[in-house]
Amino acid sequence: MRIYNDEKRQHYLKESSIEALFSFPLDEFIEVHEYKRDEWIIQEGSVPNFLFYLIEGKAKIYVTHQNGKVSLLNFVSPKEYIGEMELLNEVYYTKGIQASTKTICLALPLHRYRKQLLEDVVFLRELSKLLSLKSTIMAAKYSQSLSFPLENRLAEFILNTSDDGIYMEKHVTVCEFLGVSYRHLMHVLAQFCDKGLLMKEGRRYRIKQHNSLYNLAEMLWNK
Repeated sequence: MRIYNDEKRQHYLKESSIEALFSFPLDEFIEVHEYKRDEWIIQEGSVPNFLFYLIEGKAKIYVTHQNGKVSLLNFVSPKEYIGEMELLNEVYYTKGIQASTKTICLALPLHRYRKQLLEDVVFLRELSKLLSLKSTIMAAKYSQSLSFPLENRLAEFILNTSDDGIYMEKHVTVCEFLGVSYRHLMHVLAQFCDKGLLMKEGRRYRIKQHNSLYNLAEMLWNK
C-alpha cells in the first residue's frame, strides 16, 4: 500500500469532490491510498481503521465459510464506500476486500471522524441511498442468474474483473459466483475465443473485442 502526499494527494482530493458528501469540513487527516492488484484493502475479520471511498479501480469482496471455503460475494466500484458496515455496527464480521486492479481510495481515519460521521445527516442520507441501491442490485443478480444465459453474465464478469485488458480469475471462483458448472464455463470461454472476443494466453485471457463483450453485458444492465 502506498500513501500519496503533497501534489498527488491534493489532486485526488480535488478530483473526487468528496467535500460534497459531508456537512463538516475535511482537514489534513484524510489520506489517499493506492493498492496494487491482489493487495488486501481490508483483511477478513479485522477491524478497519479507515472508512474508504473508492475513486479509481475495482475491488472484490470475499468471505471465508466455516468449512474453510472462500467465496467471492460482490464487487466494489468507484464512488462506493468500503468499511461502512463496520462504521455503523460495533459488532460486525468484516469481509475481506481485495483490489482487483490498481485501486485508489480516500481513507478517513475513524479515530478522527467516527463521531462526526455518525452525526452527519448529509453523509448518512447518501449512505442510506447507496446501501439501498446495493440491496437492489444483489436481488437483481439472483434474478439474472435465472433469466439470462451464461454468455451475458460471463461477459459482465470478465469486464468487472479484467485488469488492463487481461482476465485471469480462477475458474472455480467464477463457477461458484455465477452458479454454473465447470464444464459449462469452459465451453463458453472456448466459444468466446473461437469468436475472437478473447485470446487465451497460458492461464489467462486477453480481451480482443471489448465492444462485443460490452454488448453482451449491456443486456443485463438494460433489464
